Amino acid sequence: MKTILKITILCFLSLAMIPEIDAQQKIKTMIVTGQDGSHWWKGGSEAIKMILENSNLFSVDILITPDWNEDISGFNPDFKKYDLVVINYGGTTWAEAARSKLEQFVSGGGGVVVVHSSVVGMDNWKGYNEMIGLGAWNGRNEKDGPYVYWHNDQFVYDYSPGWAGYHGLQHSSTIIHRNPEHPILKGLPEEWLHFKDEIYARLRGPARNMDILATTYEVPEDGREGRHEPILWTVKYGKGNVFVTLLGHAGNDPELRYAMECTGFQVTLLRGAEWVATGKVTQEAPKDFPNKGINTLRKEFKAPFNAF
Repeated sequence: MKTILKITILCFLSLAMIPEIDAQQKIKTMIVTGQDGSHWWKGGSEAIKMILENSNLFSVDILITPDWNEDISGFNPDFKKYDLVVINYGGTTWAEAARSKLEQFVSGGGGVVVVHSSVVGMDNWKGYNEMIGLGAWNGRNEKDGPYVYWHNDQFVYDYSPGWAGYHGLQHSSTIIHRNPEHPILKGLPEEWLHFKDEIYARLRGPARNMDILATTYEVPEDGREGRHEPILWTVKYGKGNVFVTLLGHAGNDPELRYAMECTGFQVTLLRGAEWVATGKVTQEAPKDFPNKGINTLRKEFKAPFNAF
């Protein structure tokens, strides 16, 4: 009896000495933010951090760039320490050292997520324009590449002259999946209602190595004909991948982050982030995902207990 007791105690002590190992290694993530002329970058970045970390898939640091009136050359992050970089930034073009490091990070296989107004800034950075595929405003026009939109069951690459970038008043919009078998979208409803947001349209850029995942129909307020505009897409850049979501406007106080409260925004952000970082999506399609004509919200930036 004493022998059995000794063995039991030894086994218990041995098990106690084994370090606890996480069931799944979290994806180490850096959010880059700090300048944006029209959006609440601080509140938006905090919401993105909550969405990512509440999934238990990501650990997130927020890195803030120098302000508009400060020297941007002091911004020189070490992207190699991370699996994923999320860009929530619409400001001054980074200095050469930071630009080169991001290009090397992505071309070497790193993952990047670009959120909403991050397609506006840094228009004079060739590598960044290639990473995002399509951009808006800041003097972009036909010199930067074609418009891209969905018409007659195919994507049109339109090289006609014209400025880039348009949005009207914020409104809800129907998102239609154009590549529903892509891992980011697989298993989700192929048409769903996104909550009130600032919808970008008439973007243009290099548009190379793009896979447009979803579009929404946008009708300009100036009387021009509307069209199905890209709203979610990926870009292959070297060995790495970039996921771009034009959804996710953040206004100037916590009550104006309603676009980010949309379940559709949160789930596609999470799936896009996992895919560019790891090459796969392990997340199940949640029961609370919006559907055709139906919108749902996650106001606390996390899935409810009964989502799966």
